[in-house]
Amino acid sequence: MKKDLVKHIVILFSVLFLMTACKSSEKDIRQVKDFNFAWRFQLGDFPDAMKADFDVSNWRTLNLPHDWSIEGAFSAEHPAKPEGGALPTGMGWYRKTFNLSEDLKDKVITVEFDGVYRNSEVWLNGHYLGKRPYGYISFAYNLTDYLNFGEQPNVMAVKVDNSEQPNSRWYSGSGIYRNVRLVVAEKLHIAHWGTFVTTPDVSKEKAKVNLEVMLQNDSNLDKTFKLVSSIVNAENVQVSMVSSEASIQKNNIKTAVQEFEILNPMLWDTKNPYLYKVVTKVYEDSKLVDNYETPLGIRYFNFDAERGFSLNGKPMKIHGVCLHHDNGALGAVANRAAIKRKLTIMKDMGVNAIRVSHNPSSVELLQLCDEMGLIVQAEAFDVWKKKKVKADYHLEWDKWHKRDLEDLVKRDRNHPSVMMWSIGNEIREQFDSTGVAMTRELVNIVKTLDKTRPVTCALTENVPDKNFIYQSGALDLLGFNYKHKDYYDFPEKFKGEKIIASESVSALETRGHYDMPSDSIKRWPSAHNVPFDGNDDFTVSAYDQVSAYWGATHEENWKTVKSLDYISGMFIWTGFDYLGEPIPYPYPARSSYFGVVDLAGIPKDVYYMYQSEWTNKDVLHVFPHWNWEAGQDVDVWAYYNNADEVELFLNGKSLGVRSKQNDDLHVSWRVPFQSGTIKAVSRKGGEVVLEKEIHTAGTPSKIELVTDKKSIKNDDYDLVYVTVNVLDENENLVPEANNLIKFEVTGGGEIVGVDNGYQANLSSFKASEIKAYNGKCIVIIKSNGKEEIINLVASIDGDRIVASVDIKIE
Repeated sequence: MKKDLVKHIVILFSVLFLMTACKSSEKDIRQVKDFNFAWRFQLGDFPDAMKADFDVSNWRTLNLPHDWSIEGAFSAEHPAKPEGGALPTGMGWYRKTFNLSEDLKDKVITVEFDGVYRNSEVWLNGHYLGKRPYGYISFAYNLTDYLNFGEQPNVMAVKVDNSEQPNSRWYSGSGIYRNVRLVVAEKLHIAHWGTFVTTPDVSKEKAKVNLEVMLQNDSNLDKTFKLVSSIVNAENVQVSMVSSEASIQKNNIKTAVQEFEILNPMLWDTKNPYLYKVVTKVYEDSKLVDNYETPLGIRYFNFDAERGFSLNGKPMKIHGVCLHHDNGALGAVANRAAIKRKLTIMKDMGVNAIRVSHNPSSVELLQLCDEMGLIVQAEAFDVWKKKKVKADYHLEWDKWHKRDLEDLVKRDRNHPSVMMWSIGNEIREQFDSTGVAMTRELVNIVKTLDKTRPVTCALTENVPDKNFIYQSGALDLLGFNYKHKDYYDFPEKFKGEKIIASESVSALETRGHYDMPSDSIKRWPSAHNVPFDGNDDFTVSAYDQVSAYWGATHEENWKTVKSLDYISGMFIWTGFDYLGEPIPYPYPARSSYFGVVDLAGIPKDVYYMYQSEWTNKDVLHVFPHWNWEAGQDVDVWAYYNNADEVELFLNGKSLGVRSKQNDDLHVSWRVPFQSGTIKAVSRKGGEVVLEKEIHTAGTPSKIELVTDKKSIKNDDYDLVYVTVNVLDENENLVPEANNLIKFEVTGGGEIVGVDNGYQANLSSFKASEIKAYNGKCIVIIKSNGKEEIINLVASIDGDRIVASVDIKIE
């Protein structure tokens, strides 16, 4: 005991000395510079654009992230087709000129790209750095040998080739659509994605934490170093520290391992996502040469063949959604504020998990899932060698799949939110014997880098003898897409296997549109040459009554999953509508109908069914609107919870009390329409829980502007989403209003997107006006760097109806 105490005191004084000696210069170590600003861009192919003296004076100046496809006009003739969003693709070039000070000459300087879609090639000062075909993967290049310093500028050129089409089953976007950084480090430094933190032993009393650190020595001298790592809690208090010494040969890489113990750890979970961080410092002699932070969430979880999923020893159902990468009107641009809004809307619905479909996500999404308490299934591929569309990833498989999968795991394995690796979605090799070896190879690649998480794959074939991915025996967790009625047989068909509904539902809805009667379930026909018997205006009823032939309605699917303990949970297809894949309609439909929330981020009615089932907050949601033809039979639905019954009134007269029976998820009434007011009252034990009224609305008379926040950061990134509601003189939403809303912004902001959530809307996302759809639309405002209050003015018919709102600058 005494010996251990002396040892700790010696280490502590050693570290304090090093920290004191280097405190003044610490901020200069490992500089991470925002590399997004002041790029030049031009569509087209310019074979000499990598040359430093190439003239780009007439090219557009812009900031990254950037998606050029979202700026274009919709057309069914674009090579990406409506399945790819009906927007232009092609080829484009980016160039950036920058200077570096002389004092950086002895540093190692790297550029990090979070994602470029697709076939990116990068040059620095005319020197070719490399190519990455996969549009979703992150990558880095060492620039050190080709840089200029002082007054002589550097020129980086990036060619992006998204011309070979179609290469995706959904909207991909085009360009440098994720963030770019310049990283400056010493010759001896922690390598790119060079740490791996694990928690092999966790309890409420203590947690064991292991840290692997990959040191890289780019100098021509052998080095001796001291590695000091501290675990710091959310209050920025150090709770554990380890120091070790070692040597590393010149121009070499070496991995060091450190072990920690934390007493009474705060555990990460979906309700309290407590985060620590590991701060690692590298000293050469007494000089600090690198400092590096690694996120840490302490948690343990388990998938069980009989009891499903548990987190920190507590059983829980995974209430997940699948999300594609686009951010609606922003296109593929990876903006933290946009992603946070999307995840916040999902969390408010009761979602506790995200399946990233069907590709590596942005860095920001995983950071936010860590912070917000969302479990993640991280997915690598939509195809292996057998293609789904003509020019998809199958063309790159042989050369790139190992590198791309390794890079995904190395980049994302420190995120506590990531609890599953998916090696593919609906992979066609599941239907032939090649799937056995390929599955084993991919699982081995993952396990070589991370043995702490299960590996899964989203399968469609649930007959064991016909599924060769399953027959590989390599998967830790079986993911199945759709066919919810077959789940009841899984314990017999897949004995002892752990199972999750990796993709489910595929219901179709348009926000605010209702077809009567509501009690007939409709399927999009299974034969693709049989047209969908839909509506002339390309809408689908927002009652939960229509689904694709392979799927189910929301209620059908959730009833099954909630009743089976051995199903770990489910991921709805999808949380949000997304660009592309406009099933079941042809063009001009150009975005999906699958979302619980529309493309603009406005919830559809079924959102509240999940909220009533997946949260403890009081819910009473009544629909549809109350503007119909006199005498028309209207089906009124209500989703509710925390109550025994709901009573409906029409103009003060009771239409009866309803309560959910057996496994019902909503109650309903068929009501001959009369103008006036419908009112729903939920009660528990005779006491009123909630009341909701819907009034017959008049003509548009007012505009209501609702901001998602009151102020915005002055950083040229932050966003404010403004929901626009068209109201009558009594402030009732006008449910079928389609007025053209014009916007004007002054001060410290600019419009970067408009949308109304209608799947067949062909107006530009980048305009300063848009028609309301079913009474609603949104406008997205970004900070522009000016220290001025932002003023938004919205108007209808000139100055006939006007509203304005101010947004403060932080």
